[in-house]
Amino acid sequence: MSGEGSAKSAPDEANLSAGVTSDGKTAILALGANSRAMNAVFATLKKLGIADKDIQTSNFSLSPQYETYKPGTSGPQRIVGYEVSNTVDVTVEDMSRTGAVLDALVSSGSNQIGGISFSIRDTTALLAKAREAAVKDAILRAHTYADAAGVTLGPILSIQEGGSEQPRPMYKAMAMMAAAPPPIAGGEQAVSASVSITWQIQ
Repeated sequence: MSGEGSAKSAPDEANLSAGVTSDGKTAILALGANSRAMNAVFATLKKLGIADKDIQTSNFSLSPQYETYKPGTSGPQRIVGYEVSNTVDVTVEDMSRTGAVLDALVSSGSNQIGGISFSIRDTTALLAKAREAAVKDAILRAHTYADAAGVTLGPILSIQEGGSEQPRPMYKAMAMMAAAPPPIAGGEQAVSASVSITWQIQ
């Protein structure tokens, strides 16, 4: 007989992406502008107490920008400038500071804020509760079927875990921040587990 169980808890950390997109007539100018802006972003993160281990570059790109295509023209489009984009993923270990972190990043010059995901740092205790609930569910089902069939459950012959599901990151789309820190709600996340138990019938 199979059983399923789950346990819920509020997430305790937030993950977000922030970065800067800069333009320039030349690649050097675009890179210079982007580097200055990103240095300000990194300085802000350090000032907020975000550890180095919680900051990771996730994207860096430099691409040419072409003049607007005009119908009837031929030949290659002319490059009119360059765009540089630099993005970092940031983990905020204190959920209560997420809004303040977002506000500070925008104030420091970040013009690219990605979606926020919420997660549970350590799911060990939740998974144990989910497994316990799954076993109780399997036992309850087994007794229901045994009573309906007019048989008695004997000793357990085997218990197999059918797998567990970690909480899926919950994303919240973000627009550009206003002057005041935005309110952030993490909600709840669930850890699920399933088991299969075999009994001897008496």
